[in-house]
Amino acid sequence: MADKKKMEAALEKKALYGEDIDLSKYDDNDEARTKSTEDLTAGGKSKLAKVGIELDGEGRSATFIQVDNTPVQVEVDKETPLELMNTGDAAKKHPELVEKYWWKAVAPDTDKYTAKTATEREQGYFIRVRAGHKISAPLQACIFIGHEDQLQRVHNVVIIEEGAELNIISGCASDPSVENGVHIGISEFFVEKGAKLSFTMIHNWGENVAVRPRTVAIVGEDAQYTSNYVCLERVKDVQMYPTTRLVGKGAVARLNSILVAPKGSHLDIGGKSILEVPGTRAEISTRSLSTGGTIINRGLLAGMSEGVRAHLECNGLMLSNEGRIYAIPELDAHTGNAELSHEAAVGRIAPEEIEYLMARGLSEEEATAIIVRGFLNINIEGLPESLAKKINDTLDAFSLNKGM
Repeated sequence: MADKKKMEAALEKKALYGEDIDLSKYDDNDEARTKSTEDLTAGGKSKLAKVGIELDGEGRSATFIQVDNTPVQVEVDKETPLELMNTGDAAKKHPELVEKYWWKAVAPDTDKYTAKTATEREQGYFIRVRAGHKISAPLQACIFIGHEDQLQRVHNVVIIEEGAELNIISGCASDPSVENGVHIGISEFFVEKGAKLSFTMIHNWGENVAVRPRTVAIVGEDAQYTSNYVCLERVKDVQMYPTTRLVGKGAVARLNSILVAPKGSHLDIGGKSILEVPGTRAEISTRSLSTGGTIINRGLLAGMSEGVRAHLECNGLMLSNEGRIYAIPELDAHTGNAELSHEAAVGRIAPEEIEYLMARGLSEEEATAIIVRGFLNINIEGLPESLAKKINDTLDAFSLNKGM
């Protein structure tokens, strides 16, 4: 009996937290096996298109593409006033910035994944927009695994100086030939006084790839930070809990997620906003759908000061008896007049909703597709029209197939 209880407890822990990854089993080298995007396979290029990366750079202000642990494309439109380079190169060029920004948002000893990244040669992207410059066209940044059993380490540092604005499209994917791999992505965002940053991340990893992003954004006075995350394809195991720290009066943070977990996927996706000073606001909104996989939908709002307002919404829809969705909303108020609220719901499509639409001439499949599509819809502001269309087309195709 005791052994059975221990086994059940272990299985429950695995369901809630996923598997621990033995990093020593993966290839951790910096050899540039891919020299340029021309070396990518046709399937790899197709994957990039699905996550919003335009290889010709059309409609983009700048492009950064890293394959495994090597940058293969770093380009900035000559008319665009921003700085983009590999993080390691940036550390050498700007030692004064290393003192101020490197590992100041994410602690290197947070866990073994941050520690591993901090002790190795710097990879990833460094982005800086100088004060007052507002970049209209989005910057695209792609992190791609191109080889089997690759351990990919990424440390990104993004600085949006006072009054500046930028929209980043981050597409993360692996080549269709890659069955196994690990991605560790450490991202530190600094959005300074009056600045605006929109960051949209789209994942399309392989079915047996494990993903460990660790992200913290520090948002200053009257600054705005918007994070959009989209994951619609099967992936073995994603564990991420992006955190925003609102450290300046009037700072605003919005975190939006659209999650789909087919059978075999384990998505531990959360969001945390810490409202540290008066007059700050935060919103966290997640739509999660299980077609057989597991989703842990965590959310935390921490009101640390007077006069802060925040809302958390996490809704889940089950389309399979084999799937599982946990909704774990948390509110943590440290003052008497912090306005923190949440709503969470997990359920199935109500039969009366199907019947209502069928009574108006739709088939059961069409009715279900409309409901699923409406449920997954979150208005993501600031996306280029071409990328918004790709996301909507994917959602429409998924809805029609009911993810099965």
